[in-house]
Amino acid sequence: MTDSKYFTTTKKGEIFELKAELNSDKKEKKKEAVKKVIASMTVGKDVSALFPDVVNCMQTDNLELKKLVYLYLMNYAKSQPDMAIMAVNTFVKDCEDPNPLIRALAVRTMGCIRVDKITEYLCEPLRKCLKDEDPYVRKTAAVCVAKLHDINAQLVEDQGFLDTLKDLISDSNPMVVANAVAALSEIAESHPSSNLLDLNPQSINKLLTALNECTEWGQIFILDCLANYTPKDDREAQSICERVTPRLSHANSAVVLSAVKVLMKFMEMLSKDLDYYGTLLKKLAPPLVTLLSAEPELQYVALRNINLIVQKRPEILKHEMKVFFVKYNDPIYVKLEKLDIMIRLASQANIAQVLAELKEYATEVDVDFVRKAVRAIGRCAIKVEQSAERCVSTLLDLIQTKVNYVVQEAIVVIKDIFRKYPNKYESVIATLCENLDSLDEPEARAAMIWIVGEYAERIDNADELLESFLEGFHDESTQVQLQLLTAIVKLFLKKPTETQELVQQVLSLATQDSDNPDLRDRGYIYWRLLSTDPVAAKEVVLAEKPLISEETDLIEPTLLDELICYIGTLASVYHKPPSAFVEGGRGVVHKSLPPRTASSESTESPETAPAGAPAGEQPDVIPTQGDLLGDLLNLDLGPPVSGPPLVTSSVQMGAVDLLGGGLDSLIGDPSFGAPPAAAVPVRLGAPISSGLSDLFDLTSGVGTLSGSYVAPKAVWLPAMKAKGLEISGTFTRQVGSISMDLQLTNKALQVMTDFAIQFNRNSFGLAPAAPLQVHAPLSPNQTVEISLPLNTVGSVMKMEPLNNLQVAVKNNIDVFYFSTLYPLHILFVEDGKMDRQMFLATWKDIPNENEAQFQIRDCALNAEAVSTKLQSSNIFTIAKRNVEGQDMLYQSLKLTNGIWVLAELRIQPGNPSFMVALALWWERGAVVAPVVVISVSLCLIAACPPSLLAPVVQDLELSLKCRAPEVSQHVYQAYETILKN
Repeated sequence: MTDSKYFTTTKKGEIFELKAELNSDKKEKKKEAVKKVIASMTVGKDVSALFPDVVNCMQTDNLELKKLVYLYLMNYAKSQPDMAIMAVNTFVKDCEDPNPLIRALAVRTMGCIRVDKITEYLCEPLRKCLKDEDPYVRKTAAVCVAKLHDINAQLVEDQGFLDTLKDLISDSNPMVVANAVAALSEIAESHPSSNLLDLNPQSINKLLTALNECTEWGQIFILDCLANYTPKDDREAQSICERVTPRLSHANSAVVLSAVKVLMKFMEMLSKDLDYYGTLLKKLAPPLVTLLSAEPELQYVALRNINLIVQKRPEILKHEMKVFFVKYNDPIYVKLEKLDIMIRLASQANIAQVLAELKEYATEVDVDFVRKAVRAIGRCAIKVEQSAERCVSTLLDLIQTKVNYVVQEAIVVIKDIFRKYPNKYESVIATLCENLDSLDEPEARAAMIWIVGEYAERIDNADELLESFLEGFHDESTQVQLQLLTAIVKLFLKKPTETQELVQQVLSLATQDSDNPDLRDRGYIYWRLLSTDPVAAKEVVLAEKPLISEETDLIEPTLLDELICYIGTLASVYHKPPSAFVEGGRGVVHKSLPPRTASSESTESPETAPAGAPAGEQPDVIPTQGDLLGDLLNLDLGPPVSGPPLVTSSVQMGAVDLLGGGLDSLIGDPSFGAPPAAAVPVRLGAPISSGLSDLFDLTSGVGTLSGSYVAPKAVWLPAMKAKGLEISGTFTRQVGSISMDLQLTNKALQVMTDFAIQFNRNSFGLAPAAPLQVHAPLSPNQTVEISLPLNTVGSVMKMEPLNNLQVAVKNNIDVFYFSTLYPLHILFVEDGKMDRQMFLATWKDIPNENEAQFQIRDCALNAEAVSTKLQSSNIFTIAKRNVEGQDMLYQSLKLTNGIWVLAELRIQPGNPSFMVALALWWERGAVVAPVVVISVSLCLIAACPPSLLAPVVQDLELSLKCRAPEVSQHVYQAYETILKN
């Protein structure tokens, strides 16, 4: 009879019966009672009241009964810690039992009882079991150490168990070695800073020896441990690969993937010229192909891992295209993954085969699969130029089927083909336009609108087509609205006389009738461009577009390298690093591929390396900025493309007096108190008119321009982190030009050449205005100084902190990364002197609510010195007046991105203390978007009388008002830097 009878009882009051049976003298009755207890515990009944009675049953020679009692003990020890202490003596006794199974059972249970009170009593039995003569007991004890470490790490370290565990790596039994490695790896993952697995060639040799003889799970533990080892040279890497390769033929897919992970990692160190390298590539293909014959769930895991492998080393599976062809009974998730890999493996040699297969897929019944197949045809056209014509022909055939979703996907990918091959396949536009009415998906409608706008001069009725979209403008998605706005502006610039009414209609819809800020902003920008400078508008809107890249969905190289180190784990299925999905980050270690040795360096430069080529070791100076690094690591080291000039525009200011009449009475001019004229445009940065009153007479107290302050050079990239290249530098601004002054020093033993530089996206669009020119090779111990001109037309992305700049520098050795902070005053422009009426109107428009306090300590300057110093850094004094014994200076400055700063400087004669109030706002398009308001008050406290006006050390107090608080801190830092240096 089976044990199912124990789960069928529904008697009440059985606890008392069980208690009596547990205390019975008959062994069989006692065993039956324990089985009933375990059955009740399994179905969720509370049988903790029987704890003392069950523990008493531990004193038995019957192995089955002992196992049942230990099972009960593990379940209830946490809720009955005081009772659990009763079992300690039995554990100690069982650990010395002549039967190794009982000894192992005792030590296993000890590790599973997570009760702090009894852990210290278990140390002695565990120590004996770790040195037990039977390997079964030793391997069980090794795992117990890891469990005990999780409960009380300090106790394990104090008792010396970790050293004993390290000794077990040299054990004669392979299973003991495997469990010791597993335990140490587990402990090391939860404590990344500890160097427990201190692997060396001798210990690696022992692990490789044990690899051949242990179970499949033991092999996985050892292979994962080997993957964390970095060989000292390519010879050792090859030796390890040779001994790991036989694991590729193992029946367990987890062993195969672990072996693939080790080989993929160590191949980084092998030269591509070696015969063994080619042999290894050939050996890796069959096991990966074999994984695809498993059940669908395993196939999916294998395909996700193969996707990574193909991105890193496509040559491994380049001849295995057919195994990725979709089968009729594959689940959709397997089909989509196979399709993705097919595109990655597509080349000129197999493109005909791939296209024929994709055309078949496009006639399937599964809608998601058909969509992906149609997109795949477009990706083939973009990836393999020779196949583009055939791909376009295939897409046109699919459009003729008139299947709605097929047509829409085809139009989306044809748009990308136009981007990749301009002026080549535009003859198909007429066919596309025939299907205009059938488009109902936003992406397809947006793609069609882009095509019509881009090639408006070739489409006779382009205005009619776009007008048909305009009828339901407010019902369209944002994507379609934005595309329609741009397309109609393009059409207007190409056919201005015929489409003036159309462009006015769309601009009105975008700016006045829409509440979408993106759409409204774009509308205002276009409106202002078209109304002020149509030539500039043409240069901006109809600018030549960069060709799209071949593979837009490749994983970023450093992330790919990290994921290769996690083959066979969840990270390789999610295609995300563990830190992205492991809560708390405990035990998450960032891994990277080993560096290439000198003999294995590729001769390809970063510009010519194929997609997926190894990027080499990434030094630890890479700033941790998440996915922003993709911009630096996908290096395009050509000179930056110049952007269009910024267009200044008129501004209307509000008339509300937020200062309560304070500024009006101070100025004393009746016209200042009145609201400014409603629609009088004022050019920002225009020179102050010559008819200013004495209030704005700056002939006294303002020094001449002497050049902006330049900080001394600092080391940005130490030689030890850049393979011998040391980079020092600083930033300067002279006569409107920003420069990065670099000092490159070669502290390596080899000559450095082929220098190039690139910046990541940053808050103010800083970018190199010219390539990095190092005219002669940089010899060892040589230093060269270079001034790199910068501009502010690069890509913009808010950084943290705001003035953070991430830089990539390439030479013939590697690509290196560093980040530095640039001083904000290099962005203060020369036309920052504001018109007085604009100054007053803006001042009144600034609210007083947000205020932050700062102090500049130990400053030794009087009023004239402050004014002179600030003007040298493009902070201009607009007005000066004395009110009730206080000198008042009114100042303004402007940043390169259009942010203005207004300042009120208060100085007391005879007591050099002054206050500065700053106000910032940003002119954007046709509207003024108040962005920043800063009020700065600087108070200099000095004890000397007026007769002794020598410089005195004083404290300056700043109060800042700001609608964009992130700017305030950096403006304050700029003031402090300028005034104290």
